[in-house]
Amino acid sequence: MITGGTGSFGNAILNRFFKTDIGEIRIFSRNEKKQGDMHHEYQVKYPEYANKIKFFVGDVRNLQSCRNAMPRVDYIFHAAALKQVPHTNSFPWRS
Repeated sequence: MITGGTGSFGNAILNRFFKTDIGEIRIFSRNEKKQGDMHHEYQVKYPEYANKIKFFVGDVRNLQSCRNAMPRVDYIFHAAALKQVPHTNSFPWRS
């Protein structure tokens, strides 16, 4: 599972995983639109890998949404991040 899987670092990790024998790669992020766009892009550009990718909408700050995505996951690559650092330092739980 890749948290923040729709971001640039998450995408880079995903592309490396395609060259392995991993059977399923879970993309966990809070942005449904980016997930939809990514799903479509991989179906068009990489149809041979698209069936390996499963998408889960959630937020790493919400324990239950993480748990919902984790059954049968062996490894988690944590790439989730907030980009507006000054704002997140002032309001860490609202970002």
